[in-house]
Amino acid sequence: MSLDLSQCSDRELAALAQAGQQLAHREILRRYKAPVFRLIRNNIGDPDEAMDLTQETFVAGFAALSRYDTDRPFRIWIARIALNKCRDWGRRRTVRSFFARALPLESAHDVASDGPAPDAEAADRAELARVRTAMSRLPPNLREILILRGVEELSQAETAELLRISEKTVETRLYRARAKLRALLGETSLHARE
Repeated sequence: MSLDLSQCSDRELAALAQAGQQLAHREILRRYKAPVFRLIRNNIGDPDEAMDLTQETFVAGFAALSRYDTDRPFRIWIARIALNKCRDWGRRRTVRSFFARALPLESAHDVASDGPAPDAEAADRAELARVRTAMSRLPPNLREILILRGVEELSQAETAELLRISEKTVETRLYRARAKLRALLGETSLHARE
């Protein structure tokens, strides 16, 4: 009689995965790959890079499974690893950007503009792009809060646990993030009218 892993708790799956059960790893991936990918994609904005970082997140998570506290939700634990991967990616990108400006490579940054397509959804896509651009200009600590609370729909308590900050700090940062985002979106509206 075989064990139905879809019925196992995260705690049980983690124990089975630590014991070398490959099917437990697959079940963990089945449960959490999509939310981790969304979290990363929403943080960095690049779906291809997000897929790579999702894989890195799970490789790191499986390697560190012995450090998973089974009294806490696995979703929060793996999301913390994912956010750390996003932060690392951001630091690497900043360094690469610096060197690209200092030592320009021919056509390395000659990328065609993503102008809106001429169909009926162009306005929606343009607005989404405008919001994404504005969000990318937010400081990482404010952007993370907006994504975790607004996009991933984590509770205030889950967000606080994930980021290792108080719930009051989550509330404050969320307020600041929304205000800053509104201001940034207001700026882009003004520039568009000029």
